[in-house]
Amino acid sequence: MASMLDLDQLRTFVAISDSGSFTRAAETVHKTQSAVSMQMRRLEERIGKPIFGRDGRSAKLTEDGERLLGYARRMVRLSDETMAAFDDDELSGRVRLGTPDDYADRFLPEILARFSRSNPRVEVTVVCEPTVQLIECLRAGELDLGIITNIKGTPMTEVVRQEPLLWVVSNHHQLEQDDVLPLALGRDTCCWRKTAIEALAQTGRRYRILYSSNNSTALAAAVLAGLAISVQPESALRPGMRVLGEADGFPKLAPCEIGLIRAWNKPTTPIVDALAEHIVSSLDNLSMQIAAE
Repeated sequence: MASMLDLDQLRTFVAISDSGSFTRAAETVHKTQSAVSMQMRRLEERIGKPIFGRDGRSAKLTEDGERLLGYARRMVRLSDETMAAFDDDELSGRVRLGTPDDYADRFLPEILARFSRSNPRVEVTVVCEPTVQLIECLRAGELDLGIITNIKGTPMTEVVRQEPLLWVVSNHHQLEQDDVLPLALGRDTCCWRKTAIEALAQTGRRYRILYSSNNSTALAAAVLAGLAISVQPESALRPGMRVLGEADGFPKLAPCEIGLIRAWNKPTTPIVDALAEHIVSSLDNLSMQIAAE
């Protein structure tokens, strides 16, 4: 009869894959690094195939390791959901989260997936608006939590992620050679738009704004079609985009700071605290993925 898989070993295996490191995974699952290594050796013995690199310490998965990962994630998720369904102390209720649409596109899939697995009884309402509008909603108590672009002077903002803000153009076009640069930027209230315009003004580069939208997908479409140059955070880069630097005549921009902000004058709740923790954890995980790439 085939050996039964150990759920604890699978949970550790998933943690290694998510963190990219045996050491960081050990912290996540609250085990020593030697215990984590022993678990993975036993897991390899159970399935009869190597799942990591030859040295036994590398977090790089083999082809069989990649195949096992999909099954492991489903088994761990099903276990968590089953336990949550029978936990009378599980959080329940509603939380209102605000975020600009570009952050929603990049960050929410992992944030909501993780949060839902741990808190299946909580209803999450998501509102997508530009940062300036979200701040007003939080001030009015219409939202509980917001993921925003940090704007100097905004109170109660916890910066949870920082990444380069980059000039981007289509791979197949040389718009940076135009005498008057065609730009695709956010609306007047967008802080990235202000940063880009101020930087070009300081270098004396001529420009014209051809496309203006608060929708990041629309701006990316203008770039990929070869119609305009835009600015994007590092994590928003898409296949087909090329980064422009100082060698191309484009000044270095101040980094993008992503902040977590709670509603004004409103006591926090366990649900809001739990979602905030999942947001910070997911953004940390994204940082490790980008560093690995």
